[in-house]
Amino acid sequence: MTDPTPILRERPDRPLLLDLYSCSGGAGMGYARAGFRVHGCDKANRPRYPFTYHRGDALEYLAHLIDTGEIERYAAVHTSPPCQAKNTLTVGTNRSRGWGGQHVDLVAPTRELLDRTGLPYVIEQPNGQAEIRKDLTLCGEMFGLGVIRHRNFELGGWTAPQPAHVPHRGRVRGYRHGKFYDGPYVAAYGNGGGKPSVPELQAALGIDWTDVREELTEAIPPAYGEHIGRALLTSLALGVAA
Repeated sequence: MTDPTPILRERPDRPLLLDLYSCSGGAGMGYARAGFRVHGCDKANRPRYPFTYHRGDALEYLAHLIDTGEIERYAAVHTSPPCQAKNTLTVGTNRSRGWGGQHVDLVAPTRELLDRTGLPYVIEQPNGQAEIRKDLTLCGEMFGLGVIRHRNFELGGWTAPQPAHVPHRGRVRGYRHGKFYDGPYVAAYGNGGGKPSVPELQAALGIDWTDVREELTEAIPPAYGEHIGRALLTSLALGVAA
């Protein structure tokens, strides 16, 4: 794995972004490459997270930052709250086959706290029925990645241009209901038959600082965070955010 530390030394002249539900830092790495300093928070232990990191409940931590006034250190907030109950896989295949259990939906309480901060923010969700505005939709093909990984983003207090959705070049490689399909993209989720190896996931997502499959299958490609981060920096510089 590549050690990202040399390119991530914190520069005090860069705006500070809070990365909540940060997982291993896919989005955070993108924001850092765009020009932000990044602080993360996740309930799980994430020793490979490459930035300043707080382990704890994201909602409790954000409420604490608001109540103490520490939130004023930050220029913006990115969030990826759990909403497995309404994503496409849960609503579709898993539910129809009786798979899976109970899942949490933290989108609404996260948005409520984000609105209290007065900062520009991002709420990320996968395709499905999660109740967010789809102000921006990104796809791996827009960035030449080896995954499709559609993700929707609600932008609070600011706007960003929507890139054109590039046509997909074929199917996602792997098994579907017992039949194998080949294609130019890997399936960056689960552990079933036909799923990619860890090195294949790393290459497809553009992530080389973690080799934990669970972190890779949940990660936002850094290219997405970098794209959003550049647009957010432009908004902040123009004084039109928040």
